[in-house]
Amino acid sequence: MHIAEGYLPPVHAAAWGVASAPFVVHGVRALTREVRSNPESTLLLGASGAFTFVLSALKIPSVTGSCSHPTGTGLGAILFRPPVMAVLGTITLLFQALLLAHGGLTTLGANVFSMAVVGPWAGYGTYWLLRRSGVPLMVSVFFGAFVADLSTYCVTSVQLALAFPDPGSGVLGALAKFGGIFAVTQLPLAVSEGLLTVLVMRLLTQSSKGELTRLGILLPGARTPGTETKTAEASA
Repeated sequence: MHIAEGYLPPVHAAAWGVASAPFVVHGVRALTREVRSNPESTLLLGASGAFTFVLSALKIPSVTGSCSHPTGTGLGAILFRPPVMAVLGTITLLFQALLLAHGGLTTLGANVFSMAVVGPWAGYGTYWLLRRSGVPLMVSVFFGAFVADLSTYCVTSVQLALAFPDPGSGVLGALAKFGGIFAVTQLPLAVSEGLLTVLVMRLLTQSSKGELTRLGILLPGARTPGTETKTAEASA
């Protein structure tokens, strides 16, 4: 993820920008409602954005035109749902493009779609399904963060394959090549991010139990969030 500035053909860059825009607009509305309804959540929102910014700024060269790194979007998606994370992820990517030369403005739409849209939805969907199935909280958090990270790179592989199909084997051949290169670094990174997200969530259950209960992460009166199996109600 973080496709470099100018790397995508203009038509592809524009198309991914158009695809990302509705999710970001919806996210702005969701974020506005959250802040207005629960101003006390501002600190946790800021922490979620900072978590994403710091992790996704860790740049590991992977393949020409892109790089590997954790994404940090799973935590925010679990806490505040994917629409809010679309906004926080877009802000993160915009600042990184302007201040760190990480990604770019022309490729912002593609990077937003993979990291701030697909990643949070895939991660939250995994978390939600596991919790509804009675899986313990911390196990669900791990797999939510793991899938959010890995799905981002699957989408990036698709984006690059569509833009640069292999001369002989076409898009599928290019997808296999990009995906194979990414997998070498991204699989261990996804595992590491899952473990780190669990650690952060454990800290939050100690310091922000009331807020996590309001958000539906913890059940009222829950004592052992790492081992309890009763499913928390997931809010829309």
